[in-house]
Amino acid sequence: MTIATPRERAPAPPEVETLRTRASRGPDRVPRWAVKTASPLVLIGLWQVLSSTGVLPRDVLASPATVAVTAAGMWADGALQSAVAVSGVRVLSGIAIGVVAAVLLATLSGLFRRGEDVIDAPVQMLRTVPVIGLIPLLIIWFGIGEEPKVALIALAVTFPLYMNLFGGIRNVDATLVEAARTLGLGWFGQVRHVILPSAMPQFLVGLRYSLGTAWLALVFGETINATSGIGYEMNTAREFFQTDVIVVCLALYAVLGLVGDLVVRTLERGLLSWRPAFSGR
Repeated sequence: MTIATPRERAPAPPEVETLRTRASRGPDRVPRWAVKTASPLVLIGLWQVLSSTGVLPRDVLASPATVAVTAAGMWADGALQSAVAVSGVRVLSGIAIGVVAAVLLATLSGLFRRGEDVIDAPVQMLRTVPVIGLIPLLIIWFGIGEEPKVALIALAVTFPLYMNLFGGIRNVDATLVEAARTLGLGWFGQVRHVILPSAMPQFLVGLRYSLGTAWLALVFGETINATSGIGYEMNTAREFFQTDVIVVCLALYAVLGLVGDLVVRTLERGLLSWRPAFSGR
C-alpha cells in the first residue's frame, strides 16, 4: 500500500469569507424616522436660541414660540382652516386641469411622430416663458376672479409634467416593444402593457415636481386681488410687518407640499410594486 506524502495530499479548500448583509446585521441602531426628524428640530432649536439671545430681533424674524402661539390663535379664530380650504381648492383645481392637459399632450406627442411634430415645438417654446410673466395676460383674459389663479397653477403644472411623461414614453426600451409585438400584442396592448407602465416612474417624478410648482404658483396667484387664502393672509401680514403670521403661512405651504409629496410617494409604492428598485444603503 502506498502512503501519500504531504505534497501528494489534496489541497485544503480555500477559506470563504461570509459577508454580513443588512438583514443579517439586524435593524439600524438609530431608526430612520429619528434621523429625518432630528435635523428640522435642530434648526428650530437654533432658531429659538438666536431669537432668545437677541441675534434675531422680533421685527426681523419672530421666534418659534411666538409663531406657535400665533398659529394657535389663528386656528382658534378659524382663519387658518378657512385659508387652507380656499387655497386647497385653488391648487386642486389647477392640478386637475394641468394633469389632464399634460397627459393628453404628452401621450399624443410621445406615441405618434406626427403628434410630436404638431405639439412638441409649441410646448417647448411656451415652457421657456416664465409662468409668472403671464399674470398680466391672464388678468386681461379671465379678469381678477378665481379663473386667473387656477389658470396660473394649471400652467405651472402642465409643462414639467409634460416633459417628464414625454421623456418617459420616448425612453421606453425598444426591445420590450418589439418583444410585445412578437408575442402578438396589438398597438393598444403594447401601449397598455409595455409603454405606459414603463413610462409611469418618470410620470410620477414629474407629478412630484409639479406639485411643488403648483404651490409656488399659488403664492403669486393669490396676489391677484385675493380676499382669502394663505397668500392673502401672508400679504396682509406683510403690510403690518407681522413676521409671525408670515412664518405661519410659509409653514402651511411647506406642510401642504409635504402632504402632496407623501400622497404621490404612496402612489409610487402601489403602482410600481412590480418594479424592484434600488433603495439606497
